[in-house]
Amino acid sequence: MSNLIYLIPVALFLGALGLVAFLWSIRAGQYEDLEGAAHRILDDSDEPLPDGSATRTERMSADDPPPGGPRRH
Repeated sequence: MSNLIYLIPVALFLGALGLVAFLWSIRAGQYEDLEGAAHRILDDSDEPLPDGSATRTERMSADDPPPGGPRRH
């Protein structure tokens, strides 16, 4: 029973900390564009990357082995 003296304040502190983190994430705009990341991962454009390197299709040709090398069974 004496453990409750320590556990209740710790639980309240952790709950308050989680609430503060959640409120911070809302104010920082973390939930503004929920669908943007889903659309960006499906985007299959052949535009050059911003750093001037090759496009995705140029980097991954059909002749190249899969990442991590060929599979062995």
